[in-house]
Amino acid sequence: QVQVMESGGGLAQPGGSLRLSCGVSGINFATYTLAWYRQAPGEQRELVATLTGSGNENYRPSVKGRFILSRDNQEKMMYLDMNDLRREDTAIYYCNVQNPWSRDAHWGQGIQVTVSS
Repeated sequence: QVQVMESGGGLAQPGGSLRLSCGVSGINFATYTLAWYRQAPGEQRELVATLTGSGNENYRPSVKGRFILSRDNQEKMMYLDMNDLRREDTAIYYCNVQNPWSRDAHWGQGIQVTVSS
């Protein structure tokens, strides 16, 4: 059974930093494409960043240069380091892992990030 579990998040001030973590079990983690999505109140879920098993990264323009997605294949963990946070980064953040061949995907339950002074 695949399990995906986010941790971290919480409240940060504008300009501050937070780290999100996501632990995964039940898959061949090293081969999967990893992603973080987010959904702000009243908005659709949007893709924040992706990282393939071969190391290709992509970020949405609004977070590029501020957020870093990384993985630890031995520990089956993925991270999202968020720096220079802005109020518009406030959202529920979701961890996603996808099999690059079958496209089967699994989601975490989501974790709240609030950027406010």
